[in-house]
Amino acid sequence: MTMFADRVDAGERLATRLAHLRDEDPVVLGLPRGGVPVAFAVAEALDAPLDVIVVRKLGVPYQPELGMGAVGEDGIRVVNHHVVRMADVSTEELAAVERRERAVVEERAHRFRGGRPRIALTGRTAIIVDDGIATGSTMRAACQVAHAHGAKRVVAAVPVAPSTALTMFRDDADEMICLETPHPFYAVGQWYGDFTPTTDAEVSVLLSRAPEPVMNNASDDPPGDQPAGPSIRDEEVTVPAEAARLAGHITLPDHARGLVLFAHGSGSGRHSPRNRYVADVLNEAGLGTLLFDLLTPAEEIDRANVFDIELLAGRLVEVTRWPAAELGHEHLPIGYFGASTGAAAALVAATDADADVAAVVSRGGRPDLAGDALPLVQAPTLLIVGSRDTEVLALNQAAQQRLRCTNRLEVVRGATHLFEEPGTLQAAAELARDWFLTHLTAVQRR
Repeated sequence: MTMFADRVDAGERLATRLAHLRDEDPVVLGLPRGGVPVAFAVAEALDAPLDVIVVRKLGVPYQPELGMGAVGEDGIRVVNHHVVRMADVSTEELAAVERRERAVVEERAHRFRGGRPRIALTGRTAIIVDDGIATGSTMRAACQVAHAHGAKRVVAAVPVAPSTALTMFRDDADEMICLETPHPFYAVGQWYGDFTPTTDAEVSVLLSRAPEPVMNNASDDPPGDQPAGPSIRDEEVTVPAEAARLAGHITLPDHARGLVLFAHGSGSGRHSPRNRYVADVLNEAGLGTLLFDLLTPAEEIDRANVFDIELLAGRLVEVTRWPAAELGHEHLPIGYFGASTGAAAALVAATDADADVAAVVSRGGRPDLAGDALPLVQAPTLLIVGSRDTEVLALNQAAQQRLRCTNRLEVVRGATHLFEEPGTLQAAAELARDWFLTHLTAVQRR
């Protein structure tokens, strides 16, 4: 059964489902090649800029269909360290695959755009469009790369996909839009009347016909035409630690009321959609955020490091000194936001005299792993746990009994460990926001 006449028809129909994103400063990104005609129709309907997102999967040597990560433009790399460990891929093998695929990315990006620069995604909503999904590996890689490029929100959008795709992207995209999920599903092309392959030349023509992008960052505006309202620093940074250089992303509104450092848990990082969502809520309240990875990619390969609370806490203390030393914000109150094992690291770090932390928030955290440091914590501490995360809730209740600082335990009804249920992550983010505003602002007033 044919569902779409061609890719243009599919794009026009998809655009109607994406109309709610028109006011979110979107950038429409087509996956070359077949996704670009669909994306062009979406971009026209939303009056949004159009670009391609060129990614390449990093396949495991000798089993290339198994992805261990992805690479995108401008040096972006996303690695699934669990797959790397399970497949026993060495650092040298990973680097060789990355070099090969990165060369393909750069060549294709130049060929498609004809030398035009990539549209910056920082702080914007990225709508990633393809003509359909079969395995989903390319779309997942594109979502991860878009987050790494600084997109505030990532939406995966396709006309047709198997029903399994609706849950496939929950860790990679903030929203998944799909018009049709037929069953049985064999191939994307079976649902199109005309599924003629899209050529490289057609991609280049469509990109050249797209409207010129309007820059939304103050740094991109011409002199004398600066936007009204508060300025904001929003960029990728590298934070030096004693034994490593840690990748991070800082968002710092003008006249920020405090700076919250995110200590990520096992299996998470600065590009996690959940962490980014919480950071957005804090930014909207005038709080700065610094999301960074406590471990380097090479260190994450050793799973023991993820649970080395002493190592993670030491890194967090080192990073805490960085804003004052490098950004000149020595008087900005500091808060810690920790999830999973990152919460334990945050609590241990908060006991260090050099950290000078004004507040700590734990979301779905493991404060029990902070051990004997718990009674030494002086910073006001908020523990947030889902009501359905029963084992972790019990651990938090026991840990709270050992805290001697100002503290509170908030239980978000209906939430499991990852706060994936509708409204639960929003509730947790708003609790964190209010806690930080109360206690960081109190420090500013003193």
